[in-house]
Amino acid sequence: MASASRPAPPGRLFLTLLGLVLAGTPPASAADIAAEHEQLAAILRQLDLADRLAEQAEHTAPEERARYHFDYLRLHADLKSVRTGMRDYLVPQRAQPRDPVPLNGDYTGEEGSGGRRGGKDAP
Repeated sequence: MASASRPAPPGRLFLTLLGLVLAGTPPASAADIAAEHEQLAAILRQLDLADRLAEQAEHTAPEERARYHFDYLRLHADLKSVRTGMRDYLVPQRAQPRDPVPLNGDYTGEEGSGGRRGGKDAP
């Protein structure tokens, strides 16, 4: 009587597939690194453009205070953090990694929460 074969455990199957994928992946070449640096430089230019567009939008924002408004100060700070991190990667200043600063990501402020534009948590 033939015995039925049991399927491999999911973890073992995953490790086998991962091993096959990694074995077929060539190591990074100088051309790959150069292409990555070019792409990151393009992203930096786009972030600079986004920062300039946000500055223009900030100057055209309505003067009257609404209950909700877009927090341009936080956006500028987050864009600066992303640019700084990318520049540090492209042109490292030191050998040890730094502790990344988390992005705020909350760009709406409710009027009356601290009296400033952006509320009490604005930079």
